[in-house]
Amino acid sequence: MIICEFCLQYTKTGECSFGLRIPKRMGCREFDPGIDKFCSDPNDFVSPSQIIQMATYFGIKGTELKKVKLIAARAGNTQVEVPAPQTDSLAVNES
Repeated sequence: MIICEFCLQYTKTGECSFGLRIPKRMGCREFDPGIDKFCSDPNDFVSPSQIIQMATYFGIKGTELKKVKLIAARAGNTQVEVPAPQTDSLAVNES
């Protein structure tokens, strides 16, 4: 497992689109995590803590973990947004 597998800049050919060498450790100065790299199916996403636990399990720490926490929080915020219930204005006004 390499950190590049969680990065949006990692191409299918196994290269970095920034032109960086593939690191041997779980750290990269240009790490650009994507939520889809942690959960390929959006329905598998449960909460931001799930993504953070996965990242720490795979050995991501430091600045890279902070970036993962940011994308996990953003994904959690977009999932929590629930539209306000709409009232049927015609039914209310007809009474």
